[in-house]
Amino acid sequence: QLTYPSGTATAHLINSFHTPQGAKLAKKQVRMLGRFFSFSFLWSFFQWFFTGGDNCGFSNFPTFGLKAYQYKFYFDFSATYVGVGMICPYIINISVLLGGILSWGIMWPLIETKKGDWFPADVESSSMHGPQAYKVFIAVAIILGDGLYNFCKVLSRTLSGLFVQLRSTSSRASFTVEEDPTASPYSPKQSYDDQRRTRFFLKDQIPTWFAMGGYIIIAATSTAILPHMFHQLRWYYILVIYICAPVLAFCNAYGAGLTDWSLASTYGKLAIFTIGAWAGSEHGGMLAGLAACGVMMSIVSTASDLTQDFKTGYLTLSSPRSMFISQVIGTAMGCVVSPCVFWLFYNAFDDLGLPNSEYPAPFATVYRSMAKLGVEGVASLPRECLVLCYAFFGVAILVNIVKDSLPSRWGRFVPLPMAMAIPFFLGPYFAIDMCVGSLVLFVWERVDAAKAGAFGTAVASGLICG
Repeated sequence: QLTYPSGTATAHLINSFHTPQGAKLAKKQVRMLGRFFSFSFLWSFFQWFFTGGDNCGFSNFPTFGLKAYQYKFYFDFSATYVGVGMICPYIINISVLLGGILSWGIMWPLIETKKGDWFPADVESSSMHGPQAYKVFIAVAIILGDGLYNFCKVLSRTLSGLFVQLRSTSSRASFTVEEDPTASPYSPKQSYDDQRRTRFFLKDQIPTWFAMGGYIIIAATSTAILPHMFHQLRWYYILVIYICAPVLAFCNAYGAGLTDWSLASTYGKLAIFTIGAWAGSEHGGMLAGLAACGVMMSIVSTASDLTQDFKTGYLTLSSPRSMFISQVIGTAMGCVVSPCVFWLFYNAFDDLGLPNSEYPAPFATVYRSMAKLGVEGVASLPRECLVLCYAFFGVAILVNIVKDSLPSRWGRFVPLPMAMAIPFFLGPYFAIDMCVGSLVLFVWERVDAAKAGAFGTAVASGLICG
């Protein structure tokens, strides 16, 4: 029931070419999609000519002034995120913008004034001993608070729904969307087409025993093999990761459904910190943390990617089993292709990963700094960082409770903590793009609601795909 903007755009692109009825409207939608696809592609091509390196070109234009640009408040002329904003609900885009204003507009400038008090004055802004620690760990706290709340809520609704179905004499009646215990609280009433899609999708489900058995087999295989590849990574570290990963994978899939952002790297950073601290510096904690990051990111990113593909399959009346088998084939290909590509780069460039080289791999420095921090423990975090994490974890849960407690007509105006957390470490620039997309759709609906309803998704899909 979540949006999954990229999955929805892909499904719309597929359906536009395979609609058995409404051929006239379908042709117009395809024409509109093609027009904005071309515009988006040509606009990106045009921008490329004015990009001379990092922080250069249209995507880094100081739209609101240099001081605002310093705190990542600018419009980066991205057709992709304008399209995403047209597909995402208004409350998602507003929540992302509010998160950007709260963090980069208020919190980070205030924390910078504590330089020399809360953290060393000479530390780099990207260091995990300085401002970067607040950005990363406060965002993680909000995401975990919101994700765990929704996980418990969905799980309780699912269990209660199953209990009611087992006790009900009409448990074999046809399943309708209105009975779905896990339906999102802001989902509109479903049409006949969506009810049909749901019945078709649930008819071809992957058996639970297969999913659980497959996960256990993969966990056992990883636990047995990985310690031989990375001697610092103990087998019980991997086992703990596989026990905790399903909850984090749910959080990631839920967040991706709301905002189109996969936060696998965030959960990877969490694994670096926890496993690195657990292993300690004397037992290769840095390498253990980095290897654990790879394991965690593989699990949580696959969860969001596969669920997004299921959204596409749901909208195109495709078999979930076919989608799953396609993912297995693609993953198997990746196991061969990705190491080969890395091997080519590793042999072609002697300075791969070094600063000021053609391929400096800046995230390598960031992740190594995190691993070093994880080994040194929580005590090495800047002052008040842990307190702020606790506070925002609680606030995320409280906001969700308030949202669910209010009547739906008022609760729909309460921002979503998961969406607010994303700009905490990325910046608000993409939120501005998304809000521009919302504004375009809002004005279009006021001018011509019929055309906006018929062609809005086609225009958004064209902007994203182009």
